[in-house]
Amino acid sequence: MDHVDFITDQWARERPDLDVSAMGIIGRVARLYLAYQEAMQVTFSRYGLNAAKFDVLATLRRSGAPYRLSPGDLLKATMVASGTMTNRISRLEAEGLVLRLINPDDSRSFLIELSADGLALIDRVVEDHVATQERLLAPMPNQERTALKTLLSRAQAAVEKSSG
Repeated sequence: MDHVDFITDQWARERPDLDVSAMGIIGRVARLYLAYQEAMQVTFSRYGLNAAKFDVLATLRRSGAPYRLSPGDLLKATMVASGTMTNRISRLEAEGLVLRLINPDDSRSFLIELSADGLALIDRVVEDHVATQERLLAPMPNQERTALKTLLSRAQAAVEKSSG
């Protein structure tokens, strides 16, 4: 019995009229998310990053050469608020990891590009990040990983459909 079982057992005892099976699933997903985030933050910290900075650098890196996006495209790819993104960009620029360039197609706007230092850093960090994620899932056989990926995709689609 884990902590989530303990909670759902208490509810089942106190409110047997409620089906708390969804609570058990969502509770486990939430606890798993927190455990994964904690482990990944340890990796990011080794490089002086947090998840937010990693997210911007990784988004620029995976966009392909020249590793440059508009702030709007960064917003869409990371799903954060505009003010939050501006703050992240400013911090990364101050650290020399990104450059803010005038957009050659529209001088009223700018583009965010990985600097040479930012590119070198994200390439090191992402290798360690992937290794961390692999370590977290290593106890699960590939068949279970595939099944979990499928089930989580279905759960995500269900939530998006119900809230859309």
